[in-house]
Amino acid sequence: MKAVKIVAAMLIVALFAVIHWIAPEFLPEIFELLRNGDIQETAEYIKSYGSMAIAFAFLLTLFVNALGFPPAIIFSTANTLIFGIFWGIVLSVVAETVGVTISFLLLRFFFRDSAKKLIAKNKFLRSADKYSSKKGFRVMLIARMIPYIPSGVLNAVGALSSLNLRDYFLSSLIGKFPSTGIEAIIGHDTIMQQEDNTRIIIVVIFAIILIVGALVYERKTLQ
Repeated sequence: MKAVKIVAAMLIVALFAVIHWIAPEFLPEIFELLRNGDIQETAEYIKSYGSMAIAFAFLLTLFVNALGFPPAIIFSTANTLIFGIFWGIVLSVVAETVGVTISFLLLRFFFRDSAKKLIAKNKFLRSADKYSSKKGFRVMLIARMIPYIPSGVLNAVGALSSLNLRDYFLSSLIGKFPSTGIEAIIGHDTIMQQEDNTRIIIVVIFAIILIVGALVYERKTLQ
């Protein structure tokens, strides 16, 4: 298995090498966008792909969520600027879900065995791992619903737990609609400098209610 993991890691590195060989400017441009975190610049870059913009936006959003950083709001907001709020959010949620699922699979493949050995040595971790196999869907769903939680943290927690792939995928897909929607709408309206702030106020209130409600519900279910 160790040899298989080494080969898999080499293939991932080789994939990036091939991409760089085919399009030497592509990866530097992407990492410059990630470094700057400029949403409008990101939107313009995606639009520059013309008829392929929607496919590129999907793959870029997927890639960033598979990495777990930088904050996905950069790309979900850029997508709403290009494709409109409704379709921008739909595209972002689907791409983000595919991305975090890829991250889940890779992290579980490379690190779950080591995590299981560590869990076996600790009573608390064994209990938490057992709990994740029974109620992991609920916990992950609530966590995904809360805006601005780093995606990489949830990817790692899910991968190292006993949460199965189906529950992880579904909880991420459902949970990302409210959180991504809130992030994208706030980002979109802030950048567009909407004179009517009613939508932002409503979204902020909804976000606060969602976060508080999720935390209270989770606390009760864990008792």
